[in-house]
Amino acid sequence: MKKKLLAFSLTLAFSSAPAILHAAANISAGKEKAAQCVSCHGENGNSMVSNFPKLAQQHSSYLVKQLQSFKDGTRKNPIMSAIAQGLTIEDMVDIAAYYAEQKISPNELPILDDEDEDEKSPGKSDGAAKVQAMIAQGSDLYRNGDLTREVSACIACHGPFGDGNKPAAFPLLKSQHADYLIKALTDFKSGARSNNPDNMMHMIARKMTDEEIKAVAYRISMMK
Repeated sequence: MKKKLLAFSLTLAFSSAPAILHAAANISAGKEKAAQCVSCHGENGNSMVSNFPKLAQQHSSYLVKQLQSFKDGTRKNPIMSAIAQGLTIEDMVDIAAYYAEQKISPNELPILDDEDEDEKSPGKSDGAAKVQAMIAQGSDLYRNGDLTREVSACIACHGPFGDGNKPAAFPLLKSQHADYLIKALTDFKSGARSNNPDNMMHMIARKMTDEEIKAVAYRISMMK
């Protein structure tokens, strides 16, 4: 067979298990502390801006790991790094626990960028057909990977419906914004993001084409 399931750990876009934290989470306190996050990540963790990731329903262990990475500089973002500097481990655990209890919102069907720019486009039905074709391509890659190019299948780590793996702290991916997923994979591909052990996602993403990155991001964004 040309294609075969391999381990694929896409980390929103997205990394491996953090050290075990023994601090008890306080969800009520986390809601109050998360007030500073609303402007970018939306009410209840459902961002309205596609470049900012949804945090709702994300595994708390994964969120804590990312906040720690922003704080220690292993993951870089000017805004998030500045915010993380002011957070204690207790703050991170509380905020993560709050977001983990929220429900992620579904997305509308993605719209191709060139469809917006091309005034001669045949119409929405043609654009929707192209998006559906890309989603089908992404679904195949998500489930099967590509053995010939050592592109691993997402399903092995993130499950058939993008729910991730809580014990292993593999992140939940379903219903994440396609634009954010594309950025995350592109950053892993370029090496701009490399805070996961053994650089697993870099090794996988660098073998993916830009079209494949977009296709799998579209597919994941439609998972519910």
